[in-house]
Amino acid sequence: MSQFIQDSLQEAFTTIKLFIENKENITLMDKAISLMTESLKSNGRIYSCGNGGSMCDAMHFAEELTGRFRDDRKAVPAMAISDPSHLSCVSNDYGYEFVFSRFLEGWGNEGDCLLAISTSGNSKNILRAVEYAKVNGIKTIGLLGKGGGQLKDMVDIPLVVPSSVSDRVQEVHIKIIHTFIEGIERTLYPENYNN
Repeated sequence: MSQFIQDSLQEAFTTIKLFIENKENITLMDKAISLMTESLKSNGRIYSCGNGGSMCDAMHFAEELTGRFRDDRKAVPAMAISDPSHLSCVSNDYGYEFVFSRFLEGWGNEGDCLLAISTSGNSKNILRAVEYAKVNGIKTIGLLGKGGGQLKDMVDIPLVVPSSVSDRVQEVHIKIIHTFIEGIERTLYPENYNN
């Protein structure tokens, strides 16, 4: 059993190492942080969405912004598209592929930002959300895996984890999410950081 544990941790380490070694990923993360903070400075909001574990990551991202991350500060306007009544209503009346785009239709505004999370890059409801966002002036950032799928060429900023295994992809996604949050805080609340 101990070999399985060692192998699992080594795979996680290797995946994040490969992601870091591609310097374009660091540049894209920096651009994503700038995109989100520019939106927030202009009274925009950040929305996040995903399915399954990616929805949990979307929720984690939003709650760290509306709550707190490293230190006390004003709440940052972020919302995960995860309300069960909305999801069940739209999926029942229109189909599950519309659950995220319909939310953006109701709440999104030009200048807002969408963090779209999909390990495959091919989730139909995420594709529809990004399509809606692009037509309506909402900037898009994709957290992806498995080569990036269709979303890689659709989002404004694609971050593709170099793995075809969903849990390895999600492990890097949560590190990217935490780095995004820290970057937003460092920009908007620099007093919370010494360096």
